[in-house]
Amino acid sequence: PESEMTEEEKKKAEKKRKEKEKKKEKEKEKKEKEKEKKGGKNKQVDMIKEMLRAKAAAEEEEARRIAEEEARIEAVIKAQEEEDRLRKEKKEAEKQRKQEKIEEQKKAGTYLTPAQRAKLAQTQAKLAAASLVRDDEAEGGEAAAEKPKKRILYDTKKKGKGAQQKDAAAPAAAAATTSEVESKPATPSPEVEEKPIPAAEPADDAVSLYQLAWDDEPVDDWEMADDIPVPPAAPVAETKAAAPAAAAAAKGQPTKQKSEEVGGRTESSSDESSSDDDSSSDDDSSSEEESSSEEEEEKKGGNKKETKEQIMERVKLRLKKRREDAQAKKSKDNLRAPVICVLGHVDTGKTKMLDTIRRTNVQDGEAGGITQQIGATQVPGDAIRERCKMVNGFHPDQMKIPGFLIIDTPGHESFSNLRSRGSSLCDYAILVVDIMHGLEPQTIESLKMLIKRNTPFVIALNKIDRLYGYESNPRKDVYAHLKSQPQNTQMEFQERYNKIVGEFAEQGLNVVLSNKNRNEEEYYSMVPTSAFLGDGIGNIMSHIALTTQSRFADKLAFCEELDATVMEVKSIPGLGMTIDVILVNGTLNVGDIIVLTGADGAIMTVIRELLMPQPLKELRVKNEYGHYKQIKGAQGVKILAKGLEKAFAGLPLFVAHKEDEIDVLREESEALVAKALTSIKKKSEGVYVQASTLGSLEALLEFLKSQKIPYSNVNIGPVHKRDVQKAAVMMEHNPEYACVLAFDVKIEKDAQQFADHEGVKIFHADIIYHLEDAFLKYREELKAKARKENEHLAIFPCKLRILPQHVFNARNPIVCGVAIEAGQLKKGTPICVPSKEGILLGAVSSLERNNEQVEIAKAGEEVCIKIENTTGEAPKLYGRHFTHEDALVSKITRDSINVCKEYFRDDLSKQDWALVVQLKKLLDIF
Repeated sequence: PESEMTEEEKKKAEKKRKEKEKKKEKEKEKKEKEKEKKGGKNKQVDMIKEMLRAKAAAEEEEARRIAEEEARIEAVIKAQEEEDRLRKEKKEAEKQRKQEKIEEQKKAGTYLTPAQRAKLAQTQAKLAAASLVRDDEAEGGEAAAEKPKKRILYDTKKKGKGAQQKDAAAPAAAAATTSEVESKPATPSPEVEEKPIPAAEPADDAVSLYQLAWDDEPVDDWEMADDIPVPPAAPVAETKAAAPAAAAAAKGQPTKQKSEEVGGRTESSSDESSSDDDSSSDDDSSSEEESSSEEEEEKKGGNKKETKEQIMERVKLRLKKRREDAQAKKSKDNLRAPVICVLGHVDTGKTKMLDTIRRTNVQDGEAGGITQQIGATQVPGDAIRERCKMVNGFHPDQMKIPGFLIIDTPGHESFSNLRSRGSSLCDYAILVVDIMHGLEPQTIESLKMLIKRNTPFVIALNKIDRLYGYESNPRKDVYAHLKSQPQNTQMEFQERYNKIVGEFAEQGLNVVLSNKNRNEEEYYSMVPTSAFLGDGIGNIMSHIALTTQSRFADKLAFCEELDATVMEVKSIPGLGMTIDVILVNGTLNVGDIIVLTGADGAIMTVIRELLMPQPLKELRVKNEYGHYKQIKGAQGVKILAKGLEKAFAGLPLFVAHKEDEIDVLREESEALVAKALTSIKKKSEGVYVQASTLGSLEALLEFLKSQKIPYSNVNIGPVHKRDVQKAAVMMEHNPEYACVLAFDVKIEKDAQQFADHEGVKIFHADIIYHLEDAFLKYREELKAKARKENEHLAIFPCKLRILPQHVFNARNPIVCGVAIEAGQLKKGTPICVPSKEGILLGAVSSLERNNEQVEIAKAGEEVCIKIENTTGEAPKLYGRHFTHEDALVSKITRDSINVCKEYFRDDLSKQDWALVVQLKKLLDIF
């Protein structure tokens, strides 16, 4: 019915309305929430803005306050400056007024210097005393007056030539000075033969005053003549006064005199000027002496222009003379630190010994202990004295050397590296030998190198702490300490010591403990040590100190001629490219022009900084370098300069003192590397070798020679694209050698990309043995690959005899038992019968021995073989085409022989190759 439907519709409409209302309420709530949220955001934004405004206002206020303060300070400073200016002007005016007054007095002739005034006061006192005496004598009676009066002679003693010159040099204006003392006019000075002045008639006060002042005491020092008033001189004296001036003018010495001469003396400024002139003339003369030799050279070549060859020859002579002069100045009283290297086999304790020596005084925290240096460890003299004080026979006061310079790169690099004058970089060496193992291969190699270089050394008998029952005491003399050890420990030490003495004797060397060595020319010294615990380190340091300063003082005498070797070229963050240099002799200064060898020829650059790490700092610490203006040898130093990217390590460094020396030194440095690289004997086929230093290159080549690895080309420094191009040439001749052995060098990105494209292998390692292992592994892989590719062509020689009772199948396939009389039989070997016109039976498809499959059978063995017909002809029948009486051989060819020679040479024995020769004749192979 309709009424019901409308009711239902009403309900639905009501329901919809309520839903709409709910929906509206939800939307309203949602809007309110969003509004609140937005309002909260706005509040936060407003708060931030307010904070910023407050901050800006505070900043403005602070800026205003600072500006006001600055204005106030500026006003105060201005007021102070104005006050200072006024005070200065007042002072200047007062000074000017006094000066004017003095000038007026000088013009009037009344000016006296302080010295003159003091002398005048003294003279007045004497004059007053003399007048009192005269008064007393006058009252003495008439008897005294009637006596004949003696003539009083003033200045009767004739003056010498020097005194007359002094008088003449002084002006004659004393009369003006007397007018200031007394108003009476001055009288002219009496001559040398002066008339007597009667006592009853006193002479003029002014004359007597000056005469007394002059005659009081003679002037001994000519320098005091200007400070003492001179008596008025006669007109003749004026003529004499001109003499010294004329003489001075004749000598060419400048004379500086005041226009006004007062009180018989010249102003002191003339003295100052004369002394200044003297000093300047001395300086001029010394500088003239220094440059005299150069001026002579210039005079010699001044008329005609020198050629380049003549200039070079002249510079070479100068450098030679400088070196000779430096050698002549060497003195045993001024010794440098010896350069020491530590050598030995792997794991004998070389590094541990270096660490133990470095730790001297470091654990005690003493300042100025061990200084870590570039590529080296500097051990100062104080540290050596401290460590060696308990050693018997060591006297700290008698130590002359300033310390040790221990090279941190032991082994080949330091020694293989010959310096320009042929001597090794090392002055002394420590050869570390493990007492538990004796002489090992690398120890023997190091020993031979030391003897070859004629380098003195001491043997450290290390690891004595490994002796059974050994008790350590590093603060005691090691020999005294060994005697205090248990009996069995002493016996073990003696036994091992005798064994090592025998091993050294096998190498042709006599060795003995250092405390028993009475003949150091004949015997090498050994010192028992424990690098781990520190026992005996003091003994070995004292031995080195005493030996070097006594026996090798000539070698250690400091020489001014520069002797420096570049050890390493590396980049340091914050500093750029730097070089580490071992400075043995001479001095390096900031601003010196250095010449060193580089990849593109000689490098010429200026030293910008000389760096050494701070004491007790590790090299790894950044920005801990001390900056020095000057460094003297022997030291390890880091040099900072431009253009060092392509510098070579392991070669000398030169310093050019003059402009014309640069070309000569550049030529010398280029000749050094050319000589070093051309002296290396290269093969037409071989690997390309690249190393970081000349020393490491020589060491690597020596190693490759021992491993029978040929090398076609060598270079020093990073691997560039051109190096890979040279190595890629081997791809045409022998792909096995188309590789680069890069030892301890950087590989440029473009070089690596080019190598990948061309198929050139680059082996990179920091250890020689790792490099060798990688290359040998690569070579084996290449060989295995080539063998696999040519295996089907390789036919091994063999000679077989058929066993008639073991013929199992006579035809296709032939299965029979055979005895191998010679050679080797393997799967795939073609078999023929030479006695039946060399008919080919087929190829061996399988071999069995004792019912088991085998790959190869050798001479003397009996195996069962299956011969498949691979000839393409009718199969051959046993009993018809051949019998057991016919010998079977492998069908070798010229190609198969060549393949065996190339890839399988080592697989065949001498007997096998002898069989190849027989088969060649049998099968008519040429």
